[in-house]
Amino acid sequence: MAQEIGAIARPADIKFAEALPKTRSGKIMRRLLRSMAAGEEIKGDTSTLEDRSVLEKLRGGA
Repeated sequence: MAQEIGAIARPADIKFAEALPKTRSGKIMRRLLRSMAAGEEIKGDTSTLEDRSVLEKLRGGA
């Protein structure tokens, strides 16, 4: 894969998930995914999440 897209674009880690954090209107909350990928604590408003258990599953807690 590194030869096709270049070593700099190769992801360090790939995680598969059954669901993504989405709002009630169906939009993916990319800022939450970025925070989790960077190992940061999730800050800000999460009141619009459709299913809060998705965050725990992505963290590996469930």
